[in-house]
Parts: sequence; C-alpha cells; structure tokens
Amino acid sequence: MRKKRVYLTGFMGSGKSTVGPILANVLGWNFFDLDKLIETAVGKSVTDIFSLKGESFFRCKESEILKQSFAEEPFVLALGGGTLTDNGNIEFIKQTGISIYLKSSPEEIFRRLKFKVDRPLLKSENGAPLTEGEAKKKISELLSLREAAYLSADIVYQMNNISVGKTVDDLIKLLHRKFQI
Repeated sequence: MRKKRVYLTGFMGSGKSTVGPILANVLGWNFFDLDKLIETAVGKSVTDIFSLKGESFFRCKESEILKQSFAEEPFVLALGGGTLTDNGNIEFIKQTGISIYLKSSPEEIFRRLKFKVDRPLLKSENGAPLTEGEAKKKISELLSLREAAYLSADIVYQMNNISVGKTVDDLIKLLHRKFQI
C-alpha cells in the first residue's frame, strides 16, 4: 500500500516549515505544520503555551493532534522539533507514513535561529533570550538528546548549505526511488 503521508522531522530551524509547503506543492499534496495546528486548537502561540501551560501540556497536545485523522490526505506535515521525543509518536509516524529527517549541524541551526525570538526552548527560565554561548550549548545538548530519534526516520537528508530548491528536488527523487511516490 502506498503511504500518502510524509512527515518532516528535525531540530527547530532545520527547514521543515520552509521545505514542507514547497515539497507538498510539487507532490500536489496538502501541507500542514503541527505547531500551527496546535496553536489553532489551543488558541495561543507555542511560546504562550510553553509559558502558561508548560512543555508537558504542549507535548500532550502535540501527540493528540498528530494522531487525529486527517481527511485531507495525502499530505506533508512539518513536525515540531521535539515531536519525536515521544516513542508513541515515533510508532504512529512509522505506521502511517514516511518520515524525513532534515539534518543540520548545531552551527547551521544556530545561524538560522540567532535572530528568532519565538523559540521557547531557547529562552532562560525567566523568559529572557539566551546568550550566544548559552544558545549554542542548548542547541548542541538538545540535538544530542534527540539525534537517535531523528535518525529513526526513513530518509535522512543533510541540509547544511543546500538551497531549498535543490533540497526539494533531491527529496522528490528519494521519495520516488524509495517509495514510488
């Protein structure tokens, strides 16, 4: 049976929300961003959910929305950077679709995120932005913790210094070759 769901995973800033809509468009599929779906369901931004309700509330909501039935299949879904920290999410993704890890180095991730102010995991406990050194350390630590889960993806694609257009072209070729999509 041909799977009609592609899940993009990777660390925050790896390009999931940039590559996803273009990949979906080329495939002729729908595109969704899991963080945006959570924001719509809760009625608050991810930053506000983290600060008001906490990360565990967010992760529960994330799993719940991930596992909802999507009538708009086929689709590409950009997962949150921490979605794969839950083994139940990993199993669900493996059973229902094809996962692609957009892999980036900690240096590349920092370069992409250094001016973003809406990333709750890159803030101190009092909500202030982390210093450059603290942010780099936090990115490396979180990436190290999550790397094994990310590597469980069906396709691992190295993102450093590759244009969005080339990335989408490469992913289309990989999906055709490996999964006849």
